[in-house]
Amino acid sequence: MTDGIAGGTAAAPIAVAVLVVLFSVEDGALGVHLLPAGAGRWRLPGRRLAAEEDLEEAAAEVLAEVFGAEATHLEQLYTFGAAGRGDGVREVAVAYFALAPVGSAPARPGRRFAVDGLPPLAGDHAEVVALAVERLRAKIHYSTLGLRFLPRPFTLRELQEVFEAVLGEPLDKRNFRKRMLAIGCIEDTGRRVRQGNHRPARLYRARHGDRVEIVR
Repeated sequence: MTDGIAGGTAAAPIAVAVLVVLFSVEDGALGVHLLPAGAGRWRLPGRRLAAEEDLEEAAAEVLAEVFGAEATHLEQLYTFGAAGRGDGVREVAVAYFALAPVGSAPARPGRRFAVDGLPPLAGDHAEVVALAVERLRAKIHYSTLGLRFLPRPFTLRELQEVFEAVLGEPLDKRNFRKRMLAIGCIEDTGRRVRQGNHRPARLYRARHGDRVEIVR
């Protein structure tokens, strides 16, 4: 008896890698962190796994290497394994996406690019980024994922700016605030902050900031 799957043709060597799509919100736009790949192209942070490594631990290590500070979210996205993927050895890549808190220090090395202005990307990395953006934009509608960009207290205006950056479109102020308050995912801290010449704004925080919840 074996632990594997029997039958079929002889298995070819396969390498397993992890890729990390690190999202950030800056200057009103959703961005992603990339590393130079040579020949004018860029790539996502990632590497191949050693035989004894755990997938999520490897992804967390890759994230720590480029970001340093702990990201507020790390989630498995999809597995990419088209025939011909890899250099010399067929490679299967398990992609993750992560969120950098608003106002955090820039990731290093590499640089940030807005998702609507990406440079040429290596291999299938453009497909990986596109799927990650699609997942993030979909999930922000039915979960508290968007709050993970703001682990510190925030105003409703700041929260709306994050959602608009992620979705890439303006939102109606009244409807947005009504929904955020109605679904009960945020709570008033009892504090206020003055922004410009406007009257002091209430500061809110995620009701359950340590996890992502599904909302209706």
